[in-house]
Amino acid sequence: MNSSAFFILLTILCYLVGMLYIGFRCAKKNTSSSDFYLGGRKLGPFVTAMSAEASDMSSYLLMGLPGLAYLTGLADVGWTIIGLSVGTYLNWLFTAKRLRRYTELTGSITLPQFFSKRFHDESKILTAVAALIIIVFFIPYTASGFAACGKLFSSLFGLPYMACMIVSAIVIISYTVAGGFLAASLTDFIQSIIMTFAIFVVLFYATTLAGGFSTVIENASNLAGYFSFNLTHDPITNAAKPYGFITVLSTLAWGLGYFGMPHILLRFMAIEDENKLSLSRRIATVWVIIAMAIAVLIGVIGRALSAMNIVETLSGSSSETIIVMIAKLLSSHGVFASIIAGLILAGILASTMSTADSQLLAASSSASHDILQDAMHLNLSEKGSMVAARTTVLIIAVLGVVIARNPASSIFSIVSFAWAGFGASFGPIIILSLYWKRLTAKGALCGMISGGLSVLVYKFMVRPLGGVFDIYELLPAFLIALFVAVIISFCSTAPSKEVVEEFEKVAGKEKLKK
Repeated sequence: MNSSAFFILLTILCYLVGMLYIGFRCAKKNTSSSDFYLGGRKLGPFVTAMSAEASDMSSYLLMGLPGLAYLTGLADVGWTIIGLSVGTYLNWLFTAKRLRRYTELTGSITLPQFFSKRFHDESKILTAVAALIIIVFFIPYTASGFAACGKLFSSLFGLPYMACMIVSAIVIISYTVAGGFLAASLTDFIQSIIMTFAIFVVLFYATTLAGGFSTVIENASNLAGYFSFNLTHDPITNAAKPYGFITVLSTLAWGLGYFGMPHILLRFMAIEDENKLSLSRRIATVWVIIAMAIAVLIGVIGRALSAMNIVETLSGSSSETIIVMIAKLLSSHGVFASIIAGLILAGILASTMSTADSQLLAASSSASHDILQDAMHLNLSEKGSMVAARTTVLIIAVLGVVIARNPASSIFSIVSFAWAGFGASFGPIIILSLYWKRLTAKGALCGMISGGLSVLVYKFMVRPLGGVFDIYELLPAFLIALFVAVIISFCSTAPSKEVVEEFEKVAGKEKLKK
């Protein structure tokens, strides 16, 4: 191992030790399951905003977006940014305050528990079904995070994938088991800072290497369809291909997923003061837009660097390593530069870890709190509840490690599928629960199930037909779930007086504040 690699590794190890330190420090503050799963509703506006977006972006920000921009230009990433930015803003605007208020009123500390308490569902069937959906989609989602960490270390230092993946998983598991939601949120906040540092340093250094923005723009302008929003560049033929309305609609649909993401919705529930959610919304939206725009720009600059033979020409999934390659170039300029490169690579690691820890916690809360205690009515003491919480984190993490043992598994396809599953299963029900008092428990249950099943059917049976059917499965599944929930609600007995009064109490507070 040469000196630059040594200092890169040392920087990353310092970062990992720091995450563990935060986890064990937060462990002292967890005196109840509410603290473990929701941080006692004590998050400040900055931590709420940045931890939500860090847990959202994952490695897609620092690897996926730059890689896609590198290969195909602005159309695909541009419409993706628009969809995700609008989805982020609308989710904060319409969901955050009402969900925070509603969950506090009903005493809900998890999303599945909220569904049952919202409709006074004594059978807890809504809790059980929602919890099962979370477990089904989040275990492989968590595994994809473990796999991404393993692949990063393995490619950087030439170490065995399995060993790298397990070490990464142990770090994530350790601070999550120890510190729970508060640790996950604080580490996500710090990780968002490291991610921000990484993209700005890479942007500045890569632009300097390329000889300035004018050179970058000149190179991109020579690529057919690269700077267009209705054409896309084909990296194989170097020709422009149409980017039609159906494709645009499919790409924009990613924004719908935000309304059903448990690990993001939990941040809304956990803020200390609901009146500070407006500040959180502004911080989150501005950061997301700027971060994604810079990530795309890095991909465009990377393409110029390849044209100038400063970095090798990348193809396929290898294009996602463009930031890694730029960081390696930076590390050749001495010890300080190697440390900075280590921080950049730690940023990539942070983007993955910040998502994996939140997913791990959401899945474990569904297993221990929602299924064991709520649905199965197990009476556990506060101490027993904490033991159950930490034990389920370990069990789910082990399952994630088993799934992630194959380095050839497709991370993006897992993420895309899980995003659609959550968005379609929970998104319509969250919106209707917060804004339509006629929604019934049966309507919510049927909508939730139909959304999840529609994702499966559309992805594997309808979308392969191609043509007008080649739409991201989230969009049709979301609309089907919305339709089913409304129709079943109208066909079933109206909600009880108590449920309606509770709804109006939540809605009335918002009107008074306005």
